[in-house]
Amino acid sequence: MNNWRIGVLVTVFISLQVIVCMRPSYANTYVTEEQNIQGAFPLVHKGRAAPLWISTKDFSGVQKVIGHLQKDIERVTGVTPTIVNGDIQAKTAVIIGTIGHSPLIDKLISEGKINAREISGKWDSYALQTVDNPTSDIDSALVIFGSNKRGTVYGMYDLSAKIGVSPWYWWADTPIQRKKNVYVKPGYYSPGEPKVKYRGIFINDENPSLTRWVVENYGSYNHQFYDKVYELILRNKGNFLWPAMWPGPREVSAHAFFADDPLNHQLADEYGIVISTTHHEPMMRAADEWYRGDYGPWDYKTNKAFFQEYWRGGIERMKDYESLVTVGMRGDGDTALPGGTQVELMQRIVEDQREIIQSVTGKPANETPQVWAIYKEMQDYWDKGTRVAEDITILFCDDNWGNIKSLPKKSDLERSGGFGIYYHFDYVGGPKSYKWANVTQIEKVWEQMNLAYQHGADRIWVVNVGDIKPHELPTSFFLDFAWNPEAISHQDLPNYYVKWATQQFGEKHAQQIADILAMYTKYNARRTPEMLTSKTYSVEHYREADRVVDDYYALVDKAQVIYNQLPQSHQAGFYQLVLFPVQTAANINAMYVAAAKNKFYVERGASRSANYYADMTKQLFYKDEVLHREYHEELLDGKWNHMMAQTHIGHPNWYSPSINSMPAVQYTHNTGDKADLGFHVEYGTIYHFGGVRFDGLKWHYHNRLPQFDPANDQAYYIEVFNKGAAALAYQVKAKQDWIKLSQTAGVVATEERIFVSIDWKKAPVGYSEGEIILSGGDATYSISAPIRNEFPNGKGFVENNGVVAFNAEDYDHAIGKSGLSWITIPNYGRTRSAVTVSPGNLAAQSLTQNSPHLSYTFTLFDDTDITLESYLAPTYNFKRGEGLKFAVSIDDEPPQILNLHDVKGIWGERVSNHIAIEKSEHKGLLAGEHTLKVWLIDSGIVFQKFVIDTGGLKTPAIKSEGAFHSPVTNLGGVKPSYLGPPESKRLN
Repeated sequence: MNNWRIGVLVTVFISLQVIVCMRPSYANTYVTEEQNIQGAFPLVHKGRAAPLWISTKDFSGVQKVIGHLQKDIERVTGVTPTIVNGDIQAKTAVIIGTIGHSPLIDKLISEGKINAREISGKWDSYALQTVDNPTSDIDSALVIFGSNKRGTVYGMYDLSAKIGVSPWYWWADTPIQRKKNVYVKPGYYSPGEPKVKYRGIFINDENPSLTRWVVENYGSYNHQFYDKVYELILRNKGNFLWPAMWPGPREVSAHAFFADDPLNHQLADEYGIVISTTHHEPMMRAADEWYRGDYGPWDYKTNKAFFQEYWRGGIERMKDYESLVTVGMRGDGDTALPGGTQVELMQRIVEDQREIIQSVTGKPANETPQVWAIYKEMQDYWDKGTRVAEDITILFCDDNWGNIKSLPKKSDLERSGGFGIYYHFDYVGGPKSYKWANVTQIEKVWEQMNLAYQHGADRIWVVNVGDIKPHELPTSFFLDFAWNPEAISHQDLPNYYVKWATQQFGEKHAQQIADILAMYTKYNARRTPEMLTSKTYSVEHYREADRVVDDYYALVDKAQVIYNQLPQSHQAGFYQLVLFPVQTAANINAMYVAAAKNKFYVERGASRSANYYADMTKQLFYKDEVLHREYHEELLDGKWNHMMAQTHIGHPNWYSPSINSMPAVQYTHNTGDKADLGFHVEYGTIYHFGGVRFDGLKWHYHNRLPQFDPANDQAYYIEVFNKGAAALAYQVKAKQDWIKLSQTAGVVATEERIFVSIDWKKAPVGYSEGEIILSGGDATYSISAPIRNEFPNGKGFVENNGVVAFNAEDYDHAIGKSGLSWITIPNYGRTRSAVTVSPGNLAAQSLTQNSPHLSYTFTLFDDTDITLESYLAPTYNFKRGEGLKFAVSIDDEPPQILNLHDVKGIWGERVSNHIAIEKSEHKGLLAGEHTLKVWLIDSGIVFQKFVIDTGGLKTPAIKSEGAFHSPVTNLGGVKPSYLGPPESKRLN
């Protein structure tokens, strides 16, 4: 049910005030600069601000945050409101208080002047309401009231955000959106009770970046630092924290939140932040505390007494602060306990921990909130039947790469402790760590966390945000979505970027900024920067590497234009959230592509080009350092020094290296002094090993362009490169008048592309071979241009040189049934958008003729067998059964059932590539039109793309001098690449 109150009018019998219950859009519009709205409350009017009233009996944290609201109003308007605890000497006032802790709020409720029915007794709830004559001395008031201390705090921060102070005003230096006058529209506003009870972040993997910054600015992870963290969490409507606990540099020990500064927890409780500890830090003890003491081995079997003393100290120190106690036990230092999965031992440990909790608190254990994290090897404990008291929240986890590993079954949902999710935006571990950049698509977060919510995991949502920066965008989304997953649908995702950009920078450039944010995170999510190598993107096929770099630099250009147009007050925030991320991501991708091209031209003997790209690789490597120096030293006079210091280039394994390492390049030298013509045609490489060419096997590069046809109207290139020392003049001529060339002559120092296309009005019908003559220096070459001047008989996506490729969203029909529909998640995935079924908690579907399915039309030129490749999100087997299944069929053939999880040992490949590819074989297809049907069996599968291969890689096995070689001829079919073939043309 939607919690936003829609179109209801409630008449309050004492004040006769009309409370207008607003639509969701009111959340963005209850603040206005317009003076002429009847009944609007003047927060700031003509240089005067309404005073802020709060009871001295209210929570100290609420009184602290009213000071933040006061400062926010001053930031926006230049006018500082007074804070009042006694009589108000004004005709207007902002009255702030917590139900049950503010006598005036309680009085207004009892008199019927404010509507508390919507929030009273609810968790973390709040409302804002304009009231006429709330007291005999006040003509008009804005009342901000909460169901608990956090609710009241959220109400104040909500007003701050609406008047123009972003939650990230300090952490990302987003500009204050200045206003001369501020009014609140008449009515009542409440976003309802949050759907997820505990909503928070985990500061993790914080060395070197955050830790160096903290040491430089605060000396340690003390309460002055955490004051900024707590404020950030609350401004984003979170309430939960796993504090930093990672080892620091040599001069800084690991962080022990409770022991390092006793005020850390006290201040958290004052604000209303619920403190817990991570999956391997049970009983309110930071991991490093064990090493600081003399407790003996980390072995409960042999060292039980020390553990119980240690854990008791953690619970005693917790006092009555609002906390969530982690129970269970993992191995020392985020590892598994030795001895394998020991169900009975784990259950005994938890029972002993609960006895300690009960003994120390003096109340039943089930009255102290507890959580057991099913992280890594703990999943095996759960799968093998380990169960704990039902009041303990079970915290399921993702696979560290954003794919949830397990979700509750319907039979488990009666547990009073409920279920939660631990998610990752940052990770240290295999296959390779990712810590440096924001590589998270909010679309994936939506899909996975929506799946969790639909399965009933709604007690705790906590996300690993690494150093906090640069994960500002996904952190905002995660916490916004946690408040009410029902309020953000898949269709709302594009507009979320716009709203977020508007909140940070105002409306003027919001749509353009939103587009940049959506695309740079999409591009980064294709493969994390730490995973990139010179082999990632193909420089030979589909112009993939060039397209990737061009796409990144298009974002850089757009971002730079906006940056230049922004006022200076907006530039620092924009630089952090938009410009720097796209500049550095573009630079690192361009660097690896340059290194790939260096190798490419070395193999072809093109010294000039090879050396040019070697130099470019070095320049881009050093540019990365320059960009980071600007961020650390020049941005705001070094405010964020060290914050982007994480190494990110040249990761040999999962552990982050201590320094960045440039990808290897090779320089070559021409011995002659003449120009020397070299060339290759698009898709024209015959592969070889170790740079050796076997002329007897024709292992050099062939002279045949791919086939042209009018349905696809292709343009392929011939790349001319200079293998000599002198500048190379070349000429190119087509022997047939139906061959079009982008140029016919040139002088090339390194390399240059000539694009070839066909004039179909002049071309002969049927199959023909054209010829292009390329000459330069002392060489002349003949290049074949095969054409097939005929249209295939059919429509839909048309074959192109043995390939048909289309995105999942481009279906012809989406057949659902009652209670089930196919949805498109915009922008999700490596190419365009993704398709899945909603809801995501359906039982497995039996296949029938009328089963839910997607259908796609495609057309082939010839009779053929095909291989279908289904590109899917790398969803984990969260149902913990035999695997998630779907089925495919061509035309009237029986569906082939495919299991996303029937092959073991490929998880690392899938999360590295951010894709899972399932293949199926289909025999005896005739030339012409066909229909692919993709059948639903299990919900939770996310389809991104489909590729049909009619040609294959054509790799005949050849023995040569005892070695096995596989030269690849240019006979069509899918070529090796990272993203796969681009989308085929669609015939109507």
